[in-house]
Formats: sequence, structure tokens, C-alpha cells
Amino acid sequence: MVYSLSVLGQTEEKNYYAKSFMNQKAPEFHVTKWLTAEPKREGKFVMIDFWATWCSPCRKAIPELNTFSEKFKDDMVVIGISNEKEEAINKMKNPKIEYYSAIDSTNQMEKALEIRGIPHVLLIDPDGYVRWQGFPFYPNFELTESIISDIISKYKKK
Repeated sequence: MVYSLSVLGQTEEKNYYAKSFMNQKAPEFHVTKWLTAEPKREGKFVMIDFWATWCSPCRKAIPELNTFSEKFKDDMVVIGISNEKEEAINKMKNPKIEYYSAIDSTNQMEKALEIRGIPHVLLIDPDGYVRWQGFPFYPNFELTESIISDIISKYKKK
């Protein structure tokens, strides 16, 4: 699925590298094992990062996801999901993940989303709708604090 953005008469397209769930219900949340405590997700925005230890852009995203997790902790939980073995994840010491972490060895959510590239991030509102999706560093469609703040402001339950 491709998303268009019109800027000064020029249209740019965002490739999701997955099936688009924008403004649709997210696939059922599933992990096979938590590596941290399981976060309370009810009533919160949930940011899910599909990643791997061997993926350089995935590792590049971790410090920024740490920042998002801390900055928006009252409204949002950040969860990293990998399909790797626990040992591989625990062996990675740098960068340090400071948000929730889990393994999905069955790739259930990845398959439902038809993810073709990582990192792949979903930002899901408290009602379960995907409000942002994609590669967090995609030029002109980067995931930023401002975008997260705008989404939280727009979709936060009053």
C-alpha cells in the first residue's frame, strides 16, 4: 500500500513495506514470550516496533524509541517485537532497549501485517486503530515526536 502526500503541488508516495492498516483495526496483538514485564495496554496508545538485532536501521531506531517511551509514558507504551531467539536479544548490549520487549517466534502479527521490511512501526490508538504505520526513517514520512504528539492529541479518549 502506498500513501500520498502533496507538498507544493508535488505528490510523494510512502511505501509501507507491509499491508496498510491505516485507520483500520490493528491485527490481534500476539507475542509468544515477554522478555520484560507485560505492559498494561488498556486505554493507552501502543507503539509496536518489529525489529531484529542484525538489522542496522532497527538498532538505529532504538534510542529514539527509548525517547518516545519516556516522553509519552503517560499515554503510550512502546513494545519491541522480534522473532529471534531470546539469547540473541539478551546478547545485544548496545543500544540498550529501555521499553517493553517480547518475542513472537510464530510471526503471527508480522504475517497478518504482511511486513516486507524492518524496522516496521505501528502506532495504535486506545480503540485499536492504526494511526501511523511504516518505516520510521522514511524520507518525508519520518516518525517524530511531533507526529506522535499530534496523534495522541487527536485520538486520546477524553
